[in-house]
Amino acid sequence: MKTICAMRDVFKAMGNFETAFEKMYQITLNEAMILCALKEASDKVTATNLSKQTELSPSHTSKMLRILEEKGLIVRSLGSEDRRQMYFHLTQLGKQRVTELELDKVEIPNLLKPLFR
Repeated sequence: MKTICAMRDVFKAMGNFETAFEKMYQITLNEAMILCALKEASDKVTATNLSKQTELSPSHTSKMLRILEEKGLIVRSLGSEDRRQMYFHLTQLGKQRVTELELDKVEIPNLLKPLFR
């Protein structure tokens, strides 16, 4: 039972962090994970690659990509060799948002701080 109570506290801390994060940056943690994966990519990135990198389900990744595209943070392009393949890239606004995320403006809850040393 002690483990369950500790997990409850972790989930609560994560929930509080996510609420503050979304308020500060107007994006969710899942959207931010996709932006970070795109920033770190050295090559063309597909939805499948992003799903694997973020460990989000393919359907959830697809939803996040659509939302990020609507927000103007990413753009999709067709593959030159296979026109059915979609690749995703950060827009200038997306690059700017990732830079803002790196400033760590949101306070990490005390329970989670040891994980970020």
